[in-house]
Amino acid sequence: MCGIVGFFKNDGMIHSIAEDTISSMTNSLLHRGPDDSAIFSDLSIDLLLGHRRLSILDTTKGGLQPMQSKSGNLVIVFNGEIYNHNDLRYKLENENKSIIWNSSSDTETLLAAFEHWGVEETLPKIRGMFAIALFNKSTKDLYLIRDRFGEKPLYYGWIQTDKGTNFGFASELKALRCFPEFSNKISRHALAQYFSYMYVPCPYSIFEGIYKLEPGCLLKISAQPPKTEPNDLPHLSSKKEFFHESMSISKWYDLKDIANQSAKNLFTDFDEASQALETELNKVVEMQCLSDVPLGAFLSGGVDSSAIVSLMQKQNSDPIKTFTIGFEDPEFNEAPYASEVAKHLETDHFELLVTAKDAQSIIPDIPKIYDEPFADYSQIPTYFVCKAAKQKVTVSLSGDAGDELFGGYNRYLMAPKLWKKVNWMPVFLRKIIGNLIIKIPIIFWDGFFTSFFRLLKRNKTFNQFGDKVHKFGHRLSNVYSQDDLFEHLISEQDAKNVLKDGSLISQDITAPFLRNPLPNNGTADFASRMMYKDTLNYLTDDILCKVDRAAMCVSLETRVPFLDHKIVELAWRMPLEMKINDNEGKLPLRKILYKYVPKDLIERPKAGFSIPLSDWLRGPLKEWADSLLNIERLRFEGYLNAEYVDSIWKEHLNGKRNWTFRIWSILMFQSWLESIR
Repeated sequence: MCGIVGFFKNDGMIHSIAEDTISSMTNSLLHRGPDDSAIFSDLSIDLLLGHRRLSILDTTKGGLQPMQSKSGNLVIVFNGEIYNHNDLRYKLENENKSIIWNSSSDTETLLAAFEHWGVEETLPKIRGMFAIALFNKSTKDLYLIRDRFGEKPLYYGWIQTDKGTNFGFASELKALRCFPEFSNKISRHALAQYFSYMYVPCPYSIFEGIYKLEPGCLLKISAQPPKTEPNDLPHLSSKKEFFHESMSISKWYDLKDIANQSAKNLFTDFDEASQALETELNKVVEMQCLSDVPLGAFLSGGVDSSAIVSLMQKQNSDPIKTFTIGFEDPEFNEAPYASEVAKHLETDHFELLVTAKDAQSIIPDIPKIYDEPFADYSQIPTYFVCKAAKQKVTVSLSGDAGDELFGGYNRYLMAPKLWKKVNWMPVFLRKIIGNLIIKIPIIFWDGFFTSFFRLLKRNKTFNQFGDKVHKFGHRLSNVYSQDDLFEHLISEQDAKNVLKDGSLISQDITAPFLRNPLPNNGTADFASRMMYKDTLNYLTDDILCKVDRAAMCVSLETRVPFLDHKIVELAWRMPLEMKINDNEGKLPLRKILYKYVPKDLIERPKAGFSIPLSDWLRGPLKEWADSLLNIERLRFEGYLNAEYVDSIWKEHLNGKRNWTFRIWSILMFQSWLESIR
């Protein structure tokens, strides 16, 4: 795992300043690569590249980047791992008998493959995670390439300064912000999307003119970068290519194609499907355990991580290292479940107990870790489990993506049932009922619920019952289709209320991935459509972003076996009934797991990776939050609707409403804004 940076120097920047700048940008990514660094420059087109290295395969100087090909024509900076690089070497050796290797690095393998087969032919052969910048000296072409599902980040765009515009790229935004007199403005459109989804979705970033390269995409710049930025970049799930001046962006891997093709070749036998999955998953785990440094795995005690750990341990004679964290509050502490699974599998298990004080201590550092507003508050426990793992290993495997591929989220079970209950109603009737529910005050609903169960002589509690009823009313009155319901489930509906002059935002703030057409085949049912969209966006921009930044800030490499493209393709060959029944998801993973771990150690309600944030905001975090949410401060900064924010903060403090998600998103923006001053 590493950090990569680069930019084209404009005519107004002298070369010595450019070299100082690339060094500063490169060093800002020290956490991504603490082991070594180097830079490269080509004065003929004023291109500079930088690399920070975290040594995983071939820890000698033989793996140092930027690396040049044997001919000297290609130069690469690369972040990630190519798990099948030894197989690629074997194929290259068979086709080129004269090839001589100088290292055992996967970077050298990549360069040889690009030189022998070409870029477009090489990419489909790769099994791995990567963000690549490749420069061809003879053609003066620069390629930026991102892996199939966006495991590794890659930002690019037009850096604005007082001395002109420079086209650059980097693994993280902080490197681009190192550019002298960086002056890109905060994007109001991206900010609106952030407050809708709790993250900024592809292809946007929080800054105008800076974008995320989408998963499975290849960006090519011919000789010189575009002098102007386009009015807007399309989300390439809706089209295959985009052109602007000397720049093109194309899809080299498209999940839509996989869904379409897989629907024509579905499994018809569950046992056959689960056996095919187990066979391929064993191969993938073996490949992803390739490392020249200590390696382990995260273990929560749930289905996904337990399945990965089970296969890892089966393949190793010595106990593998596993990691989990525990919390003082038993309601949020899943460590005992992980401990029981680890004990059964006989792993070398490590558990870090995190106190509320520990968890709160990292909150001021979150903006520096994530670089742009990011409000999935499981970012906090994720950081601590990465920190725990780094004390013993340099690489850790995870169970991420199992939910999106095999139907693990509760919404895949509940949303289709909810739709069946309301779909029979005419739209006008749903709106009438929804609006009536909303007009009845929350305090009345709370009192009604309490009185109802008192009459039934049941001692039952339901926190913020009225709040939940109002949310249901909003959904009922604004949902016209299954896709509308999905959008309501994954987003907050008051984004424009949070923003100052939010009603003046001209663009539709719906994320691009929700507007793009679905595959022709394979997503006819509601749950499959949700899994498809979650894989395209939520997985990349929330889950993988969360883990990458949390792990990289402690210089830990994470690997995701479920995102090997062969596993993804197998998952899409399984019809929905092989993944989900009425009450349970991830059926093929469970079948595999229960060969190694007793069912009663796994079966429990899905809890997620959570913390008691609502209580913290009313308690130990209140002073910090009060400062960031001060109404005069909000008015002065000019981004948020100060009166609205002040009102929901007061409602949260007095317990009238549970505004945890919304307040946290505002606090993460405010904290980020403070960090960039």
